[in-house]
Amino acid sequence: MPEITDFAVAANQFQLRIDCSLSGGATTVGCHWVDPESGRFLRESPWIKSDAQGKACFEFEVPIAPGRYRFYVSPREEGKDWAYLQGEQFLSIDAMVSEGGIAVERQQLTTTGQLRRERWPGTIREILVGPFQSVWLNRHLMQSMVRRDIVARYRGSFADAFWALLNPLLLMLTYYFVFGVFLKTKFPGDPTQSGFVLFFLAGMLPWLAMNESLARAPNSALEHRNLITKVIFPVEVLPINLTLAGLVTGFTATAIFLVFLLATRGAIPVTVLWLPVLLIPQFLFTAGLCYLLAATGVYVRDLVYVMGLLLTMWFFLTPICYPDISLPPQLLPILGKNPLYILVRAYRAIFIQNTSPEWSAVAKLYGLSIVLFYAGFAVFRRARRGFADVL
Repeated sequence: MPEITDFAVAANQFQLRIDCSLSGGATTVGCHWVDPESGRFLRESPWIKSDAQGKACFEFEVPIAPGRYRFYVSPREEGKDWAYLQGEQFLSIDAMVSEGGIAVERQQLTTTGQLRRERWPGTIREILVGPFQSVWLNRHLMQSMVRRDIVARYRGSFADAFWALLNPLLLMLTYYFVFGVFLKTKFPGDPTQSGFVLFFLAGMLPWLAMNESLARAPNSALEHRNLITKVIFPVEVLPINLTLAGLVTGFTATAIFLVFLLATRGAIPVTVLWLPVLLIPQFLFTAGLCYLLAATGVYVRDLVYVMGLLLTMWFFLTPICYPDISLPPQLLPILGKNPLYILVRAYRAIFIQNTSPEWSAVAKLYGLSIVLFYAGFAVFRRARRGFADVL
């Protein structure tokens, strides 16, 4: 494969001139324009043929739109792909385009592997800081979007915004009548009817918040396709918006539950103060799944229709409407690692049993939630580069 052995780069207004010498005699050479942040291909210059001594000279107009660009100057043998796409050495030129013209910032002989390794520190830093930085910079936009989402969901209905209160209440009443009244399910330790209601409702609290967010996540980018494809929009806030909207539903259900708890037991246990400790991994876990589902839903449209079934299976595999002793003993060690079940047990501990959560299980949930949150954001960050093309 021919290689670039010597080069000279000159910039004049919006023109870039490249003189290069290649080993191996006459060959084809050309230039690809790429996005320096993502490495995504943008445009290609005309190809030229080097002379018998391997010397080539070509110039081309650069994009007038201000911004940072990267140019890959690479040879190409007939019948084969570009040298840089095969991991071979090529000339990389970093340039900044402004209203006054183009300014070359860096030029070097390198490989795609070396450039990828250069981006690793910045990529890791963006993954670790990016979600929180985006939330902070777009906090006013997110507040407006969450508020409009909740209001618009029930606008025009007879009960209007009261559906935000009635929806979780009616859902909890439905499950109560099915499992508590008709199937007469009892929880150990408190086999009374009020005991079932308390245990059941406490287990429903984390599920209501997570279910609403996850059910809508695969369709979130599709719902906002006009914003994504036509304007500069911080698309990474969409999964966070869904998670926050789900938390609003969860807070509404929690308020209803606390009223019922106060009416039946006459007091609210002080262990309820542990709730913020549980909301942190719940939020991170839900947001991480929303990132994954939102990224996948853009490319796999069937996921929107499958989510209802998957969430229903997850709900009934989790001991929310029935005690865990109803599960087959051989499956309990496996199903007991269900993150939702860890939250259900923790909610019941602080609301019903007047004890602190099981810290070993909560610590594992924290670890899993943090890993899932960053992994989901990393996948979403990589997938969003193609959103505009797919949508």
